Formats: sequence, C-alpha cells, structure tokens
Amino acid sequence: MPESAEYVVVGAGLAGAATAWQLSSQGHDVTILERSVPAAHDGSSHGSARIFRYAYPDEFYTRAVIEAKTLWDELGRAGALDLITPAGAVDYGPERQPEHLAGILADTGVEHELLSAADARSRWPQIAFDTPVLWHPGAGVIDAERSVNAMIDQALKHGARLLTGWNVASLERRGAGYRVHSAAGEAIDAGNVIVSAGGWLPSLLGQLDLPAGFLAGLPEITVRQEQAYHFHYRDPGSAPAWPTFIHKSAAIQTYGLPGGRDAGFAGQKVAEYNGGKFIPSAAGQTGLVDPDNRRRVVDYVRKYLPGVDPEPYAETTCLFTNTPNEDFLIDRADGITILSPCSGHGAKFAPLIGRWAAGLATGSGDVPARFRQATTRSSTR
Repeated sequence: MPESAEYVVVGAGLAGAATAWQLSSQGHDVTILERSVPAAHDGSSHGSARIFRYAYPDEFYTRAVIEAKTLWDELGRAGALDLITPAGAVDYGPERQPEHLAGILADTGVEHELLSAADARSRWPQIAFDTPVLWHPGAGVIDAERSVNAMIDQALKHGARLLTGWNVASLERRGAGYRVHSAAGEAIDAGNVIVSAGGWLPSLLGQLDLPAGFLAGLPEITVRQEQAYHFHYRDPGSAPAWPTFIHKSAAIQTYGLPGGRDAGFAGQKVAEYNGGKFIPSAAGQTGLVDPDNRRRVVDYVRKYLPGVDPEPYAETTCLFTNTPNEDFLIDRADGITILSPCSGHGAKFAPLIGRWAAGLATGSGDVPARFRQATTRSSTR
C-alpha cells in the first residue's frame, strides 16, 4: 500500500512552503512533494532578490502586505534569520501615479514621502527620475531561496515530511481522498491535496481529477519566461544606497533592486516587467535570454540609471505565471486546493498566501473572494 498523509502539498516554492509551514504548525500531518528541490532554479522562487514593498494602486494589496509582514517577522524570529533586507522603494513614471500611491499609504498608515523629481535626483543621483517620486523606507529585498528553506525547516520541525525528486504526474480519487502518482510510478494517498505547481500548473490541471465546472471557471493562466540583468554599480563606495524601484511609462515598465547574493553584492538587478515570451508551461522554458529584451533593458539603463555600468555582467531567466488581472488563484474543489499563480508579485505575500491556503484546505479560514474565481463562476452557472 502507498504511504499516506492528511495533507499533501505539491511544490516547494514560496507558496507551497508557506502552506506546509502553516498546516504543520497547526498540528496537521503534512507531506511535501517537490519535483526537484525547494526553491529550484527552474522555478519562480529561487535566488536572493525579490522586492518587498507596500505601494500598490489597490488598497487591498497594501493592507495584505501589512498583514504579511507580521508573518515574515514571525518566521524570521523562529529561525533567527534576516529574510528581508531594508532598502526602501521609489515609485515613479507617468503611468505609475506616485500621488495616488501616496494617498493609499497615507490611508493605511505606511510611512512615506512624496518628492519632486529634482529633490529625488538630489537624494539618489544614480537614478534619472522623470516624474514626482514616492519614497517609502519600509520596503526592502526578500531573499527568496533562504525564505523557502526557512519555511520548509519550520514545517519539518513541526513534523512535516519532504520528498524531493518527486514529480507529480496525476491525481485520482480514492474513496474520501486522493492518490497522487509520480512520473516515476510512485504513489501516495492523501486526504487533501494542495497544488502549488507554479509554471507547471497549466500542464498539470487536466490530470488533477477536478470537476469540469470548476476547471471551466478558472481564470486563464499564462506562463512567461522572463529575463533579469545585473549591472555593476559605478561607484559603490560613495554613492547613496540603492533603493528598489518601479518605473512605469507607456513605453516600458521596469523594476530594479539590489541584487544581493545573486549579483555578488556588486550590482543592481533590473528587468522589464512581463517582458518575456509566452510559453505553454514551465516545461517549455529554454533558459535563453531574448536578445530583443536585453536590448530594451540596456537602452533603458543607459537612459535612466547613470549610476550603473550599462553593460550587464550577469543575466538570468525566470518564470512568471499570471492571471489576466494579476490577482492570485487560491481556490478549492472537493479536497483539492489550487494555489497559483502569483502573477509576478506574490513573493512578498508568501506567508499570508500560505495562511489563506491552509485555512481554505482545512475549512478553518476564509480566502478573499477575488482569489476564488472558479468557485464563484461555477456556482453561478
């Protein structure tokens, strides 16, 4: 007979690790199935540099960041780890609406400052600001890989089990639960299954024995192979500390942050948001940087970031798995919880996403209705 668990979590990226941590800390029997290793380099949760920020044009997300931060602090204390490095954040550009963002931060009590472009250039001469600038010092940089491992460690301390090299191929109903099958012919029985497969979700959905109405109600899920580049600081010793940034214009939306360990602590990570090519699923990624994307980002750096050498010294690809409106997907049908995608901005919410998913899977908590489109749509048919 296959081994069994009360809850099986498929995927050990940020969202899956967070869910396993939350479930196991509540005393549940949890097994984590990971196709490779936690925070694998071909997924969306690897590396040392993700932006933690409060500024959102939708107040819902700002308030969710505030809630998530308490869980980040709890996780850091539990492992005696610094998982978020303070850096602050600047938001600017004609399409970024820094004044609107400032209003939301004021309403939610988040420390911030609205600066003119000239004042911002005086404070950060390494950036060529072109509009008023929102600054909020509470932002920072998340070490994604270290965070995944911290949540896995906490889950294991609470009795969870981690199986690596376990590539889920399908689920089938067995009595009141499910049998999970691997591509290698292994199996495990589960009372409940939480699927946090990231970019592999589109190719896996049809193998999960989900109700047809639920599947039809899911939002469109797309996967992009994104690119990011690291640029050396011109004068790392004397220039003001680099903040994270989001710059949005009609021509291009970019983001940047200190690259940390990924960049040898020597440069700024810069990328075009949703600038990568669509692929059917994570299995279709090539790991090859698109030359047109590199050119666009280098041209941007030459124009707007005088504080770095405009030739990248390192580059990488990663995955963004998106819904059309960039809301998350946290929904459940029978005993299967679907947890993904996080649309390129989910890292900062990871512990809260785990709490939401654990509450949904156990029936002990609620998930915001905006993340349960499949349930809403299937119930109105």
